[in-house]
Amino acid sequence: MTNNIVAVQGNHPSTLNPKTDTSIFLANEIQNKKYKIFYYDPKDLSVINSKIIAKGFFVKFDYNKKKFFKILKKQKLELVKCKFILIRQDPPFNLEYISTTYILDKIKKKVKIINNPTSIRNISEKLYSINYQKFMPNSIFTQNIAEIKKFFKIHKKIIIKPIHSYSGNDILLLSKFNLIIIKKFIKKHNHIMCQKYLPKISQGDKRVFLINGKVVGAISRIPKKGSFLSNLSKGAKAKNTKLTKIEKKISELIAKNLKRENIFFAGIDFIDQKLNGDINVTSPTGLKTLYDLSKINLAKTFWKELKA
Repeated sequence: MTNNIVAVQGNHPSTLNPKTDTSIFLANEIQNKKYKIFYYDPKDLSVINSKIIAKGFFVKFDYNKKKFFKILKKQKLELVKCKFILIRQDPPFNLEYISTTYILDKIKKKVKIINNPTSIRNISEKLYSINYQKFMPNSIFTQNIAEIKKFFKIHKKIIIKPIHSYSGNDILLLSKFNLIIIKKFIKKHNHIMCQKYLPKISQGDKRVFLINGKVVGAISRIPKKGSFLSNLSKGAKAKNTKLTKIEKKISELIAKNLKRENIFFAGIDFIDQKLNGDINVTSPTGLKTLYDLSKINLAKTFWKELKA
């Protein structure tokens, strides 16, 4: 019999919200096909006697119960015994994150790892968008204050983002040039991304799902009143949406390119038909939300494409 274990490298289930979480949604779908789910935290990944070992637990998910997960058995597992490994922890893209990709590189020829550890190490989510700047609002990547000042003078209203953060954390909207804030921001984050502010964000962005080189679905996310952040974790509301011709064309191009880079599952975002510069390859979210809105189950698509 083939090995029927799916390992998830991610944050402890107790920290996840089953109403919106994509990792649980993916795990729940495959456990219904008689696979066992083994969960471990990135810090519990080791190399012992040349073997890649994770200390974690087998877990069962059940959406019908108030406590949506049950730990069945804690143990150490040699990860080469798994059929699939899903890398699903929250970024930030930090040194711990990078170390886990080097460790998992050792077994990626023996186990299917999604997304490929070499590829996610090479594709820094915001910096990778440098390849697609013609589809984006005007953006610069820098830690040079004179360049930021010049950029601000042109656009009058800009967004500044850390390059290695996630979930809308630490994103600022500047309507006036504040040297103290910018210096502090650069001291904390080094290189940052500065982007022309798009006022149509108030009408929402679009999150597009890419699986195995194909554009498979999208949702729109409307920021809560008074906010410019469209992340669901920041209180935005999701609704169904359709892609425009322009968005579809750009999405198809990026989907093909990411497949060539060995990225199986990704999420990209548009504001006002412009790519916002986040190519989410670490732990893309939104599949459960799409299902709740439309009954389209992309977890089924995910596993079908992966097994093919």
